[in-house]
Amino acid sequence: MSHKLIKTCLKFSPVLIFMLLFQLAGAQTDSIQLINILTKYEKSLGKNYAVVINKNGKNVFSKETIDFKLKSAAPIGDCSKWLTTALTLIYVDEGKIKLDDPISKYIPIFEKYMKGYITIRHCLSQTSGIESEAQGVLKITQKSKFETLEEEVNYYASKKAIVDNPGTYFTYGGIGSNIVARVLEVITNKTFDRIAIEKLFRPLGMKTASFYSEKGAVNASYGAMASAFDLNNFLQMILNNGMFNGKKVLSENSISEIKKTQFPTIKTRFTPDDIKGYDYAMGTWKKSDADPNKISMLLSPSFTGSWMWIDLEKKYTGVIILETPSSFSKLDFFEEFSGAIK
Repeated sequence: MSHKLIKTCLKFSPVLIFMLLFQLAGAQTDSIQLINILTKYEKSLGKNYAVVINKNGKNVFSKETIDFKLKSAAPIGDCSKWLTTALTLIYVDEGKIKLDDPISKYIPIFEKYMKGYITIRHCLSQTSGIESEAQGVLKITQKSKFETLEEEVNYYASKKAIVDNPGTYFTYGGIGSNIVARVLEVITNKTFDRIAIEKLFRPLGMKTASFYSEKGAVNASYGAMASAFDLNNFLQMILNNGMFNGKKVLSENSISEIKKTQFPTIKTRFTPDDIKGYDYAMGTWKKSDADPNKISMLLSPSFTGSWMWIDLEKKYTGVIILETPSSFSKLDFFEEFSGAIK
């Protein structure tokens, strides 16, 4: 019997070897394809950037340079909103605030200037109705004209006009997340950058992540710095329904809120060109298939050129971080790159 078994194994071993080589070749081709796409856009990406694709808790593709590693921190621009939203929802889970609380409950000056009906939900879904600020890389990277978040948010309350009723128009910008960040400062009596470290970054092992600013007020909408390695931890937590390393960081209800279009029937006043065709959820964008209730991807592009996303169908997370802020954040690049991932 053993002799027959050996002969059978020898007979089929070439087939098994061929199948193994085919699988290896397929994996190699995938990596080569991704490298080719990155090379194609390298002029726009810059010389130093880091990329990591993680599936089932393992990095299935990564790229770094001598001067910029997976653990090197850089500004992540608009991706900051996703972090701020998650941080806010931690306090919702703890019962400290509610999404439908008016912001005037915590910042009374909004009531004084007839903006008392704006809620935390409006702010996080970009539907506050407050006149938008200027956009672009220059705006994100320049020094804030405010010394504190309190000063900045009071300016929004007293000087910025209401151009739409809250919840009626989507206008992408940076005001909403900064208002909510100030709410968190009020309820904790701590600075926003400290809150982020204690409640989000430390539990997720995000050692390089920070909202600290030497350019004036902390910017909760655009001002985070992080590495590709650390952002992958955050995305893994979202993909795993709020769990990270066996610990609950966010409730499943909060994860559902992040994925949800908060005001499905509203009109759009402004959407960045590089993300048109996608819907805004809460703190991040989403891609839906023919069935609007089925979300295939959550993604956050940035005016600084970085990307972070979760493919909910293929069950993987992806991060691209540019060392130097750039105006490059082209959707055609992202769709080509993410489409090549198996």
